[in-house]
Amino acid sequence: MQDLTQLSVDSELQTEVILSDYKLAVESRENSYIGRKEVFMGKAKFGIFGDGKEIPQIAMAKVFRNGDFRSGYYRDQTFMMAIGELTSQEFFAQLYAHTDVKAEPASAGRLMNGHFATRSLDENGNWKNLMEMKNSSADISCTAGQIPRLLGLGYASKLYRENPDLHSYKTFSDKGNEVAFGTIGNASTSEGAFLEMINAAGVLQVPMVLAVWDDEYGISVPNKYHTTKSSISKALAGFQRNENEKGIEIFVVKGWDYLGLCETFKKADKIAREEHVPVLVHVIEVTQPQGHSTSGSHERYKSRKRLDWERKYDCVKQMREWILSEGIATDNELDEIEEEAKSTAKNAKNIAWKAYLASVKGEVSEVLKIINKLASKSQYRTQLTQLMTTLRETVSPNKLDVEKAAKKSLRWTRKENFPERQLLIDWINERKLLRHDEYSSHVYSESEQSALKVAPIHPVYAKEFKLVDGREVLNAAFDDIFRRNPLVFTMGEDVGKIGDVNQGMAGLQDKYGELRVTDTGIRETSIMGQGIGAALRGLRPIAEIQYLDYIYYCIQVLTDDLACLHYRTKGGQKAPLIIRTRGHRLEGVWHSGSPMSMILGSLRGIYLLVPRNMTQAAGFYNTMLESDDIAIIIESLNGYRLKEKLPENIGKIRVPLGQPEILKEGKDITVVTYGSMCRIVMEAAKQLADFGIDVEVIDVQTLAPFDLNNEILKSLKKTNRIVFADEDVPGGATAYMMQKVLEEQGGYRYLDSKPLTISSKEHRPAYGSDGDYYSKPNAEEIFEKVYEVMSETDPISFPSLY
Repeated sequence: MQDLTQLSVDSELQTEVILSDYKLAVESRENSYIGRKEVFMGKAKFGIFGDGKEIPQIAMAKVFRNGDFRSGYYRDQTFMMAIGELTSQEFFAQLYAHTDVKAEPASAGRLMNGHFATRSLDENGNWKNLMEMKNSSADISCTAGQIPRLLGLGYASKLYRENPDLHSYKTFSDKGNEVAFGTIGNASTSEGAFLEMINAAGVLQVPMVLAVWDDEYGISVPNKYHTTKSSISKALAGFQRNENEKGIEIFVVKGWDYLGLCETFKKADKIAREEHVPVLVHVIEVTQPQGHSTSGSHERYKSRKRLDWERKYDCVKQMREWILSEGIATDNELDEIEEEAKSTAKNAKNIAWKAYLASVKGEVSEVLKIINKLASKSQYRTQLTQLMTTLRETVSPNKLDVEKAAKKSLRWTRKENFPERQLLIDWINERKLLRHDEYSSHVYSESEQSALKVAPIHPVYAKEFKLVDGREVLNAAFDDIFRRNPLVFTMGEDVGKIGDVNQGMAGLQDKYGELRVTDTGIRETSIMGQGIGAALRGLRPIAEIQYLDYIYYCIQVLTDDLACLHYRTKGGQKAPLIIRTRGHRLEGVWHSGSPMSMILGSLRGIYLLVPRNMTQAAGFYNTMLESDDIAIIIESLNGYRLKEKLPENIGKIRVPLGQPEILKEGKDITVVTYGSMCRIVMEAAKQLADFGIDVEVIDVQTLAPFDLNNEILKSLKKTNRIVFADEDVPGGATAYMMQKVLEEQGGYRYLDSKPLTISSKEHRPAYGSDGDYYSKPNAEEIFEKVYEVMSETDPISFPSLY
């Protein structure tokens, strides 16, 4: 480790640049001070700021180039300002949650302040030229949650550099000459995601520079409780590279030393960019003048001595003293610079606040006019007048205040029939569409590349078709995918040399190379991070979770980062990652999971595809690679060696999303299922037919999206009885399917018998064939439960079995 504190002026640093840096630091600091006051005045809900980190962030920004990517956290406001991707006005627009994407381009008011992003996509959802931009992936609040993605952003540069077939993709990379820059607070380095990623970065040798802003606390908890040796750079010393071994480079520099910071980041960037070596920059002696956030005061847990030290070694104050000591500027000149910077911040705040209020006050005026006209005719004039008065007297009204007044007016006048009342209804309906756009749009892609817009292509079979193992169908599909699209690569545990544990990738590493088909360590979180970051940079990764049960290892990064990425940027960024895994009917507690309700509850924003066989799975891979959406594709574990017909057009099959398939037509009762359960339900249906019960079997194919054209409802209208069956826990995905069909589709109106769910037991499956049989639904159980429904309807034809 090197301590690079400098005491003399670098010849490359001109007076003009130094003073400009100082001015920016003061402006950013003033934004933090004003922001805190705005929260306490009630004009914003919460504030978390980057005060104390201004000088380190300016130094890092000096080496950040077009095409580079940032993956940081919510205290990087000065860095974003320094690279020209954040203005003070935009900073305050986010603080006020302004929903105009032009005013607040990072998230259109969807995220609390300090969450930064650049817009990688145009208004139609198409990629911009990322090489003409300084890029920031979209921040999340979760501690260390930005770190897995950082690995992938750097890994993309490695692929773009080392794979010649990618050199023509010039809008995404200049042959891998880009660095991924990350930032994290010292306390968050204790998170598993950070430590896992550091190990992976050292193994993969990716070009990244990760800065740790170390203020020696994690809210109130000091470093001695967080980190071995109270220092992350000391704790990670074993990862440092040497002459004989690859690893990471580590620098240590003080957070108030302007020159030392500039020199350190210059060296770190050179190593990462030219040698493709990951670099950790441990920035120590950082202060936090206003404490952690607006939720509390750091005076409660810091000693007077510590607080006095922080005031003395505040980085902005230290820079001023250094400028004076070097004779770069006088006291009066710096006072003028500070006054101008503070004025800029104040004016930006005022403009942002007025713009935010204007967006609401226009609606206030509209609604007041309509209610006033309605009040002049209504017998409830007193009540309507009171609603208007309350709205007029609201000092800083929100949209909800306007909408409440409108809806309460409708309540009072519900028995009246004036044209003005219809005007109010029309206004509310228009606002529903607008509010959906402002607060609920872009959960999934809304572009022309949406997976929902990919046209289906059915399998074509030769007259003399060949029956092969399911794994061979998948293998043929992946072979065609890799041949056609150089942007596609896959990585995961055992994916490469042995072709994955079920041979779906057999032989493909030998054919396409290790960069395309890559083995990884056992590290699900960083595998997903590799995929997310690479997808953010235009690549098309297929990231594998070896068994579906292992999704719990990486559920945090999937739910907090990937699933909400498109939403939290309001369509500004996309990461079309495919997550490949296998699940369902293997045996044992940890290898047979079907946690669909957990996935559905946690990962909205990611499509959930549940093919019953490998031909369907192949079609889903093709569909998703034609789209810009994200999906989990769960292959059936017991389907790899089952025989299937090999389609002639394996590379062209497209299975549509949200369109169930009727596997068997019937007139008595509908059974809805998916995945491996399709075979079990079909076997039960065959047995039931022997006893005069005609079952219609439907494979939903995709749980999210679910039956977009209400095909299941059509079946229910015919049979008037319905059963939902799967391998999830009771009240899991069966309840989800029931809600979709009976509530959303209105299926309750067509029921002649109570709806039924058949699921696994509450516990995880026991081991062995008997354990599986008695833990999960089986053909006999399905037979008996369907039979009971029919027995209740017609006990003469179907007398009770027991």
